[in-house]
Amino acid sequence: MANGHFRILKTQVDGIEAVFADSRLSFTRHTHETFGIGLIERGAQKSASGRGLVEAEAGDAITVNPGEVHDGAPLGDGPRAWRMLYLRPDLVGTAAADIFEGRPREEFYAPVLADARIARLVSASLAALLSGDAAPLAGEERLLLLLAAVLRERAPPREAAATIARACERIDTDPAAAVTLHDLADACGIGRFRLLRDFVRLTGLTPHAYQLQRRTDLARRMIAAGTPLAEAAMAAGFADQSHMTRNFTRRYGYTPGAYLSALA
Repeated sequence: MANGHFRILKTQVDGIEAVFADSRLSFTRHTHETFGIGLIERGAQKSASGRGLVEAEAGDAITVNPGEVHDGAPLGDGPRAWRMLYLRPDLVGTAAADIFEGRPREEFYAPVLADARIARLVSASLAALLSGDAAPLAGEERLLLLLAAVLRERAPPREAAATIARACERIDTDPAAAVTLHDLADACGIGRFRLLRDFVRLTGLTPHAYQLQRRTDLARRMIAAGTPLAEAAMAAGFADQSHMTRNFTRRYGYTPGAYLSALA
């Protein structure tokens, strides 16, 4: 496979997926709807994450928050191998309420953690959540210990972003709908250039890239729900199944077909 090897694995817990990857692939700027936490096993990578340019090498833990714009590319000529857990936000929210005794907000506070203890917790959590023999309690305990190590209350935003939030909401409400920069600017009551400039500054993506991300997210949910690939592509607003596959693979590293097979 040109993009490398990706395995999507079910875990013991509904709402948590595991991905094992070994690839030279350079990911385009994208986001996830989930929290992600994992471990670089071999090689190294660089990433223009939502929290700055970072580098991670073998033994480092890596994290990403929902909606955080990031990319990723190998450092050097060889591939890098990594393992990730992707967790539905409500599961992390419930865990955070326990860990921090009711704090209302949470985030993974650093994109790279060169911490041997956290690396061990990642490995232990993956092992427990993927083992058919492990007791559910073991997975729950290890996951809570891992989340306690990487969570921190989210800092308040530095400035209000109500205007761009309206543009995002317009796209989020119906990602498949055709929309122009003029439409978004009119909805926000500002000019097209200001809309474009502020959108990129506040989200890390252009409106078009943001729309493609939301369409990819929608297609992924539909595939998981059993919608045939061609139907999911059209319903999510892509020109055809090939268009969906290109965008899906650029963001996740594996094809919609591979994702569907992993869920079977």
